[in-house]
Amino acid sequence: MADRTIQGGDSDGGMDGIRTFPFPVELSVGGVGMQVGPMGTGRTWHADAPLERVHRIDFHVVMLFSGGPVRHMIDFAEYEATAGDLLWIRPGQVHRFSSTCEYRGTVLTMQPGFLPRAVVEATGLYRYDLPPLLHPDEPRLAALRAALAQLQREYEDSSTLPLSLHTSVLRHSLTAFLLRLAHLAASSAEAARRQSDTTFTLFRDAVEKGFATNHSVSAYADTLGYSRRTLVRAVRAATGETPKGFIDKRVVLEAKRLLAHTDLPIGRVGAAVGFPDAANFSKFFHQHTEMTPAAFRAELR
Repeated sequence: MADRTIQGGDSDGGMDGIRTFPFPVELSVGGVGMQVGPMGTGRTWHADAPLERVHRIDFHVVMLFSGGPVRHMIDFAEYEATAGDLLWIRPGQVHRFSSTCEYRGTVLTMQPGFLPRAVVEATGLYRYDLPPLLHPDEPRLAALRAALAQLQREYEDSSTLPLSLHTSVLRHSLTAFLLRLAHLAASSAEAARRQSDTTFTLFRDAVEKGFATNHSVSAYADTLGYSRRTLVRAVRAATGETPKGFIDKRVVLEAKRLLAHTDLPIGRVGAAVGFPDAANFSKFFHQHTEMTPAAFRAELR
């Protein structure tokens, strides 16, 4: 990161032991509540906060990368960014820089309260549900780069306007950039939701066809052409549970139906839902219902 951009500030320890570092307003040009400049290496928000240590900040950070790949942790999830990607870290989020990656591009930091409330609401500055990693297409990337470059020029030009007018111009330029960024974040979240819905729908249909013989999450992922991680995200977003949990619930439901509505022996019921060994079926059924198959059948009759 650039020296001027990320030095300074005091810190406080949180209840969770993760230190929080405030916006270093004294290092910004003219003391305004934002900074923008090139990324660099060898510095941190504060002398006691090495980049590779987990820490929390109480201000916004937007990084637009011109190189990569770069791995960066935000709220204990790893993100990989490359040239043309943006990372948006919001106040209160914990993060950690990679000690093995070279950060290249432009970084913007902004103090909460620098923009008026109407702009804060319009730009979704505190939409923690939106994804921190953004992948703009070429037209959006060009517009964001131009807006950020204009903001940087205004930020560095502290001599042609009185401070009050300089600050006002910065707020307008920052608002223009953030409106574009917020639109990208919202549209990216919607696209991810649609993709997740599609992924879950395909998984659900595959489970419905194959649960009697296939209980493997990896096998479903391979068949559908998704990574296991993508499948986990999609199923969790749609149902709140894991793919394995979803499969097991469908197996248990079918077993209950057969136990309740047929006279098949317990072993045959187990075989019908993918358990050739009756003992394994009974163990599985008991784990998920706290009843044996025989007790479940007896209770209904």
